[in-house]
Amino acid sequence: MTGPAAEVAELRTALRRALEQIACPAGTPLLVACSGGADSTALAAAAAYLSGGAGREGWPVSGAVVDHGLQPGSAKRARRTVELLERLGIPGTVLTVEVSGPGGMEAAARRARYAALRAARPTPESPVLLGHTLDDQAETVLLGLGRGSGARSMAGMARYDPPWLRPLLGVRRATTRAACDALGLPVWDDPHNADPRFTRVRLRREVLPLMEDVLAGGVAGALARTAAQLAEDLAALDEMAAQARHAVEVDGPEHSGLDAETLAEYPAAVRRRVLRAWLLDAGVRELSDARLRSADDLVGRWHGQGGLALRGGRELARERGRLVLRPSHTVVARPAPASTDSDTHGGTECNTDSGNAHDLS
Repeated sequence: MTGPAAEVAELRTALRRALEQIACPAGTPLLVACSGGADSTALAAAAAYLSGGAGREGWPVSGAVVDHGLQPGSAKRARRTVELLERLGIPGTVLTVEVSGPGGMEAAARRARYAALRAARPTPESPVLLGHTLDDQAETVLLGLGRGSGARSMAGMARYDPPWLRPLLGVRRATTRAACDALGLPVWDDPHNADPRFTRVRLRREVLPLMEDVLAGGVAGALARTAAQLAEDLAALDEMAAQARHAVEVDGPEHSGLDAETLAEYPAAVRRRVLRAWLLDAGVRELSDARLRSADDLVGRWHGQGGLALRGGRELARERGRLVLRPSHTVVARPAPASTDSDTHGGTECNTDSGNAHDLS
């Protein structure tokens, strides 16, 4: 008796290893997000296999299909995807969402999708399985590089960012399609994934193939390895920053602050992480790189300058060797409108109905 096709076995192994790496015990219910595309369908099939049965202990799985209502026939497409999940032995549900809010259609769809998926988890401990592949990771790294978004963006998508689990970040997109073919599973190709209006589509169809040709292949894998290496470096810096914050954060009679003189002894990359985390925890939003560097100047380039105006009617100031937040009457200019391109950190891509190739696929 022959075993499964190599591509099918690869996906099952990738999912099992991912669950073991996050110490997700057998018996924990999983939620798989499925758009009907090759990536998420192949992932759903792997999850169905690992769900147990026939005396095997496994991870029970349910499925969710997000219908954004942005394409004609999206509700019918979502129902068909649920039927496909049920063919695999996975009970499925359509999550109908309303896409609205700032940042363009892609960003709004991503927010709505992720909120619905988070709420649909069977238990608070349940991971949500997303079908991002190595190819998606390579595209994300290129987007971050092209936008100058810094190392955190170029580190791409995290394999596990609770509750989001991406077991296929080491698997090629071609492998998921081959697995679907081997299992006789139909695949829906969203037309948005071929629409050149979307930056990610042009990266996929024009930029990456050209890079593969010029650099003699292996580019997608190299970009994914770069993301993994950067993620490890960022984790180390974040740990250093957490320790530094513990050392420099002080309480005062009226409000807390940061010991600026002690903070100045740390490298700039660590200082800015401390400042960012402290300001975010204090409710400050829209911290651009330029504004964060200006905040760091109150530590690393202190020469008696005035405070830095922040959104929300507050300013960051240095008082008696301490950084503090205080009320401000300074008017801060409104930022430029957010781009409507896809989020560079594993958010929406181009598909916006009953899932997304980059988010669910």
